[in-house]
Amino acid sequence: MSQAPTKNGRPCVEVKDLRKSFGGCEVLKGINMEVDSGEIFVIMGPSGSGKSVLLRHLVGLLASDSGTVSIEGNVIDSPEILSKYRVAMVFQSGALLGSLSVAENVGLYLREHRLKKPAEIDAIVKEKLAIVGLEGAEDRMPTELSGGMKKRVSIARALVMEPQIILYDEPTSELDPLISVTIGEEIVKLREQTGATSIVVTHDRDLGFGIADRMAILRHGELVALGTPDEVRSSPREEVQTFLNATFQRQSITETQ
Repeated sequence: MSQAPTKNGRPCVEVKDLRKSFGGCEVLKGINMEVDSGEIFVIMGPSGSGKSVLLRHLVGLLASDSGTVSIEGNVIDSPEILSKYRVAMVFQSGALLGSLSVAENVGLYLREHRLKKPAEIDAIVKEKLAIVGLEGAEDRMPTELSGGMKKRVSIARALVMEPQIILYDEPTSELDPLISVTIGEEIVKLREQTGATSIVVTHDRDLGFGIADRMAILRHGELVALGTPDEVRSSPREEVQTFLNATFQRQSITETQ
């Protein structure tokens, strides 16, 4: 597969033959994929398939045993290279600091790096909270927020960086179906508003097929499907169809005398 083009100055991500083992167990088995600039790329698969390990390589939290991750053709092999790009991550738990208010959590990056004056930070925080539908929530504490609100605060915090790439780790975990739909809509809306490249790791099939431009399915550390949602749905591979069509089957138990 040829390298995806960089559009409008925004980066694209390329993974080449990425391998990672822990304690002799190979978790990623030669992953190859590309993410076009500005697209929503979804990585799906059952628990234990290697999704989160792959995501942590993309953000530089893990070093590979072999293979590379590149942004705009630059191999990400050091914090210095990664720091050239604005990459934000929305963690599965939200990762909000419980001792800080919503506004303090969202503005933490700007304050810690002294990038803006206090009044400017306040204005940016309000702007980003408005984008995710949380106007007026600045003074609330994390303990006062629902699960869905915490996820949206986490997204607002990511937006403060004006990211070129946003990584989402299981953004709808522990959320009810209605809130999950809202989070999916937020991801799509943010791509339209910011043009950021979005990479979403999820086992939520409804979310994945609802928001993806393209997607990959991992199983046991191998990439078993890659393409548009329609292309993935029509994959002839048994393991892909097993994952896509898994449903709960209630067994009737007949008690015999």
